[in-house]
Amino acid sequence: MLTGNETSTAERTPAVATRERHVTSVASEPTSRESVTAVTPSWVEKVLRIEWLGQTVASICWIISVFTYGISSTGDWLQLAAASSWLVANLAAVVTIKAD
Repeated sequence: MLTGNETSTAERTPAVATRERHVTSVASEPTSRESVTAVTPSWVEKVLRIEWLGQTVASICWIISVFTYGISSTGDWLQLAAASSWLVANLAAVVTIKAD
């Protein structure tokens, strides 16, 4: 017996089935190469983005400047560590980890 806000199982089933079909179609393998690239860009596409290129070039220039001016103090080592960390983070952003 239904009271107030309850709905029968028959009324809820179509909505659940529709959601399940949607999830299944999203989880299934894409049929074209374009849909794969739209979801997960390849590492080449990531590397060619202006944001990635700018940050990577800046971190490399920072590393070069540390060696150009010499490492003579603790601050220089910290500068080198910061620039190297920035470069490693940029390189890690390109690597994609595929889920099983």
